[in-house]
This record gives sequence, structure tokens and C-alpha cells, in this order.
Amino acid sequence: MWKPGDIVSWRGIRNNCVWHVQPTIVVKDNPDELVLTLLPGTECMAEETYPQGKQHARRWWDFKNNDWVLKPYTWHTNRLLLILEPDACYSTILFWDDASDKFLCYYINFQVPFKRHHACMDTLDLELDIIINPDFAYEWKDLDDYQIALEQGFVSSEHKQQIDDTKLEIFDRLEKRQYPFDGSWLDWKPDPNWEPPKLPENWDKI
Repeated sequence: MWKPGDIVSWRGIRNNCVWHVQPTIVVKDNPDELVLTLLPGTECMAEETYPQGKQHARRWWDFKNNDWVLKPYTWHTNRLLLILEPDACYSTILFWDDASDKFLCYYINFQVPFKRHHACMDTLDLELDIIINPDFAYEWKDLDDYQIALEQGFVSSEHKQQIDDTKLEIFDRLEKRQYPFDGSWLDWKPDPNWEPPKLPENWDKI
């Protein structure tokens, strides 16, 4: 288990190569869940079109031979809290506007179940997301990209089945306002002594 305050690199791994890396700070770690925070000002690396936004960014299925180029960028504006459960094919992410401290949304990010690797939390985004507003109204995000990933075989039938099964669990929790939708994290704030982390050494080692 990691300790609160430890720096853990949140990495997307495709074909044993790094697709992105975002250093995070451990908030909580136990056998049931891993909770991390991503702070504005954090030094990150990603495929070079990522910081330009989705309209201009390429997707990982565009690359056939791991021929993407990583470039640095700085995370900004929003403070994130990531809640991950072992073997789950999604994370629940809470978004705040960091300047105003306004809670913006819950965000369900479907992803490959995470693996621990030294000081890294390795996964891969599976394109499909759900945005859940503070009033619990929700909307699907990136359905078209998810469909393309399915058609081209980049999201496996196993992961698709995991996602289909998990949807029921997520919406049941949401309807019943069960954790993590019970408001228990809404007043959370990072330790004032925590600084936005820099990229650690060996962030690119698999």
C-alpha cells in the first residue's frame, strides 16, 4: 500500500508503451480502494496532440506501430480526485474548479483495471465516459469513439462485457446515492503542504 502524500504516476499504457503520464498524490490507499488527486500545476506528458483538446487530438487507435510522440504539458484549472477499486474497469473522478473550489461533476472513466508498477498506477482509457452533474443528471460522453474502438477491435469483447456489467452497478449506486455518490468527498481538500508534483525519474519505464 502507498502512503498519503506519496507521488504515484497515473499512466496510460498501450502495447507496452506509455501513452500518457500524470503524476498524482496519494490521498488514501487500502485493499478496497485507491484514492489519488491530480492538482493544477502538475507536470505531465502525453501524446503531442492531447493538450490541444479532443477536436484536434488523435486517438490511440490511430497509431499502428507505437509511433506516437510524447510532449510535456501542465495540468491546469481543475482539481481531480480519483477513486479506483481493485479489478474495476472504471474510476470515479470528482472535478472541482480549483480557483473557486466549486464542485463541477462526478466523472465515470471506463478504463482497463489498474495495475501497480513500482510508483505507477497503469491502465488505459477505454474511451467511454459518463458525466454526472451535481444534481445527479447524467450524460454519456465519447459514444462515437467507443463504437469505433469496438469496431476496430481495440476494445476487447472481454472489456466490453465488463463495461456492460458495470453500468448496472454504477446506476444502482447512483440511484441509491451510495458511495461514492453520497457526498462524503464533496468537502475534501488537499493537504495545504502538498505541491503539484513534477515528473518523477523513470516515468517512462515499463
